[in-house]
Amino acid sequence: MNGADTAWILVATALVLFMTLPGLALFYGGLVRARNVLSVFMHCFAIACLMSVLWLVIGYSIAFGDGNAYWGGLGKMFLNGVTAESLSGTLPEVLFFAFQMTFAIITPALIVGAYVERIGFTFVMVFSGLWMLICYAPVVHWIWGGGMMADGGIFGETGVKDFAGGIVVHETAGLAALVIAIMLGARKVQNKPPHNPGYVMIGAAMLWVGWFGFNGGSQLAADGGAAMALTVTHISAATASLTWALWERVKYGKSSLVGLVTGTIAGLASITPASGWVSPVEALIIGAIAGVGCQEAVNLIRNVFKIDDTLDVFAVHGVGGIFGTIMIAVLGYGAWVAQLGALAIVGVFTIVVTVILVKVVSLFTPLRVSEEDETTGLDLAAHGERAYDITS
Repeated sequence: MNGADTAWILVATALVLFMTLPGLALFYGGLVRARNVLSVFMHCFAIACLMSVLWLVIGYSIAFGDGNAYWGGLGKMFLNGVTAESLSGTLPEVLFFAFQMTFAIITPALIVGAYVERIGFTFVMVFSGLWMLICYAPVVHWIWGGGMMADGGIFGETGVKDFAGGIVVHETAGLAALVIAIMLGARKVQNKPPHNPGYVMIGAAMLWVGWFGFNGGSQLAADGGAAMALTVTHISAATASLTWALWERVKYGKSSLVGLVTGTIAGLASITPASGWVSPVEALIIGAIAGVGCQEAVNLIRNVFKIDDTLDVFAVHGVGGIFGTIMIAVLGYGAWVAQLGALAIVGVFTIVVTVILVKVVSLFTPLRVSEEDETTGLDLAAHGERAYDITS
């Protein structure tokens, strides 16, 4: 065990959990109408709790167990055989478990943004749990757990390059969000502005800080690689924020706070897969393109395809993660066949699994709330609470 590595990953684990609670909750909560903000908080918090338990029971074993090329097996259920002295590299294995658990929490939580204001709470919980185990955990094993896309797998000696989750986290969550948004259908009212842009900014700021643990921690060591990953993460986020705001001003004559901080998230998602290899100048390029590209993806999904991916999960996270994964090959750090092949395989797998799960789970619990509950707002209809004394 290396004490410095262990200390850093302890901090990084807390930072990544901080991304979901309260970062993502505030970011998403501020974007919805006032009558639905508590439902968003509820989704994020409850998903965090459920994924933690499922990761202990079986998720970690599927992802990082000593199974075969396709899944990790059941040998590490309930952390069987893992003690405080067990090691994973230079880290206590129980710490590696906890660090990866925070990724298993935020990935299904990202999907929340696609279906807010109109989905049943029971459906959210059942679907999220099954999706993490059946979709997310196997993909983790394929790429990070020594499975079929890792070094020596189907893409050759070097395997696919995905440092912190452009494919594993952002592509899977983004595509699942798009599928659910299509199957769920649009909200009855779509033209209401975010009820609290201040929440959105605070949540985005927390995500930005937490992302240092997300990307810097993925080095799994306290060294120069972690420092570079942290630095390029920051540069990409800052640059994408500026290009998003500038492009908004060119098109509409004004730059919005919500737009600025959405650009931040686009830059963070785009640098995630490449953060272990690129230089600060290359991060600047990635962020500059991401701020404009993800904004145009938002317009495409909303206005051309008319899909109500409510908080733009696919356009920001999905497109950002896919773009960053491709940039690894563009910049010469990965093979084109591996990068594009992994995107295609994981993309098809995610879409198929998500469609099946939505159909199966909806047989047992309603996918969508009633029109009356949607009008009332999910805070009161689903949870019996209001965020504020007045409604909007």
